[in-house]
Amino acid sequence: MFLTGAPATMPDLSCYTTNLLAYLTPDVPDVRRRLAEGIRLAVRTDLPPGELAFSHHPRVDTTEDGRELAYRGAADWPAARSALLDALHREHRVLAVGNTRHLPWAAAHGQADAPHWLLIRDHRDDRWLIADHFAALTPFGDQEPYLGWISDAELATALAPLPDPAPEVTRRDRLALGQEIPLPPAGHYRWLDRQPATQASGPAPGTGTWDLNPESSVTRIADVFRTDPTALARYVDDLWAAARHHTYQLAFAVTDAGLDPERAAAASAAWGELPKTLRFAAQSAARGRPRPGVVDRSIEQLLTSQQALHTDLPPKG
Repeated sequence: MFLTGAPATMPDLSCYTTNLLAYLTPDVPDVRRRLAEGIRLAVRTDLPPGELAFSHHPRVDTTEDGRELAYRGAADWPAARSALLDALHREHRVLAVGNTRHLPWAAAHGQADAPHWLLIRDHRDDRWLIADHFAALTPFGDQEPYLGWISDAELATALAPLPDPAPEVTRRDRLALGQEIPLPPAGHYRWLDRQPATQASGPAPGTGTWDLNPESSVTRIADVFRTDPTALARYVDDLWAAARHHTYQLAFAVTDAGLDPERAAAASAAWGELPKTLRFAAQSAARGRPRPGVVDRSIEQLLTSQQALHTDLPPKG
């Protein structure tokens, strides 16, 4: 069944952010604006050569009563099932971490392992109502939003932990809420649940040294792509998420902050082209034909369009 994940006038977001907003909206009514105003591309600068970590926005999940989300986990399905039911009865919805390989509605079903956030909305007679608001054209094909009932066994499979996630996937999950948060041990079922909010440690998304300037962050990413031939394939999903987030911010800025539509369109087009170019370049490099010039031109086009926005973009949240 089709679901609407965001207002029709707004661009789609990543699977994490799309379903995060759907989870938060009942308790944080202004969360879409809060997210749009806070979109960023922060990059950690003190990791070993070739390694990157990204933060796409500050935390937007803190409620008026002082609670925020944190990962929870369980080593086996019976324990996970019990905890999920408890959270569902308490919060009336649960944001859980699935695996695209085991989601029948996912474009990557049966083809690739990747963490994927989804909503558990109800439980009756050992069946679970699942909502997934994410929609995108992925490398595996079109993915449409989903709403439907699945069995207890199907949910256990859908939430099966990823086998041996790569370091960039682990960093992506740790920073998925914008601020670095602990993960359950590898191999555990995972979901997110409310806890009392912890005091923010400052603008940096987490441990280490971070570059919060989008232009210099893009330049740093480009340097990694030039020096590490594996980086394109490892980080294209992070740049794809960045493109979706920045396009979302630009659409908000046009409608709510008077951003010049032509400049916004140029910047949105540049952001949209970047992950396409990176995927093409990664595939070409895998065939032994690296194309650094193609990547450089796409990044230069993005930087040029971003610089044109300096006087028009709303301040970061």
